Amino acid sequence: MELTLSNISKTYPNGVQALKDINLSIPQGMYGMLGPNGAGKSTLMRIIATLQEPDTGSITFGNYNLLQQKGKIRETLGYLPQEFGLYSKSRAEDLLNHFVILKGIIDSSERKKIVENLLKQTNLWDVKRQRVGGFSGGMKQRFGVAIALLGNPKLMIVDEPTAGLDPAERVRFLNLLSEIGENSVVILSTHIVEDVSELCTRMAIINKGEILLEAEPLQAVKNLEGKVWNKIINRDELSEIENKHNVISTKLQSGRSLVQVYSETSPGADFRQKKPGLEDVYFTTMAGHFKNASKTAAQ
Repeated sequence: MELTLSNISKTYPNGVQALKDINLSIPQGMYGMLGPNGAGKSTLMRIIATLQEPDTGSITFGNYNLLQQKGKIRETLGYLPQEFGLYSKSRAEDLLNHFVILKGIIDSSERKKIVENLLKQTNLWDVKRQRVGGFSGGMKQRFGVAIALLGNPKLMIVDEPTAGLDPAERVRFLNLLSEIGENSVVILSTHIVEDVSELCTRMAIINKGEILLEAEPLQAVKNLEGKVWNKIINRDELSEIENKHNVISTKLQSGRSLVQVYSETSPGADFRQKKPGLEDVYFTTMAGHFKNASKTAAQ
C-alpha cells in the first residue's frame, strides 16, 4: 500500500505555520524524512499517526481515508515517538504482555506466543526478565519497536529513533527497521543524514514546514556530481568566500576552515572537486542551491 499526502498544512494557535502545502507519495519500504529540529517533521508524523488534525488537505493509505477512518488506520499503525514513557520497574516480558492485552488479545497462550516472537524479533529475548528501567537507550528503543509492532502494522512511523544511541545499538536498531520495511511502509523521521543514506530508497528534505526535495538518495547524489568543491582557508577568508561563492558548509580543521561550495563550474584556483554524498545533497538543498537538480531527482 502507498501513503499519499495532498496539500497538508498546519498552523498552530500562536501563529507558527508548521506545515505548508505538503504533497508526498510514500511507497512500501523505508522512507526518510530529513530536516533540522523545528522543521515540521514531528508535526507531520503526529498527523500521519492520527494524533493531530491538519488545517487543510487529505491523506490516504491504500483504500483508507486516514483523516476520516482513524480507527481503521490505527488497527494497522505502529508509532514510535521521539520520547515515550515506560514503567521502569516492570520486567520487559510482563510489560509487553500488558500491551498485548490492551490490544485486545485475551487468550493467554496466544499472548505468550506474541510476546515471545516480538522479543526475539527485537533481540530482547535474553533480557526478558530484566526491568526496563535498567535498559540501555538502544534496548528501550527496540522495546518501543516491539510495542509498535503489535498487530503487524502496515504503516510504521519512527520519530528521531537513533538520537543518543551508541554506534553498535544504532546499527542493530536500523537493521531491525530495515527488516520491517520489507513488508510495510516505514517512515524514518530524523536529522541524521547517515540513517537515511544507509537505509532509505526514497526521501524528502523538509525545512520550515516545506518540502525542499523529494528524491531517491542515490539519484540525488548522482545529480550533484561535479558541483561540489572544497578548499582549506584561513578563518579570516571565510567572509570573502561567502560573498563570492555559494557556500554550503564549513568545517574546522586544525585551526583552519574547510569550506565547501556549490558551483556548476570550477569556482577558482585551489578549489578541488569533491565526490558528493547525501550530506552534500542535504546541505546544498538547505542552502537553496539544489532546486533545479531536485526537480530532476524527484522524477
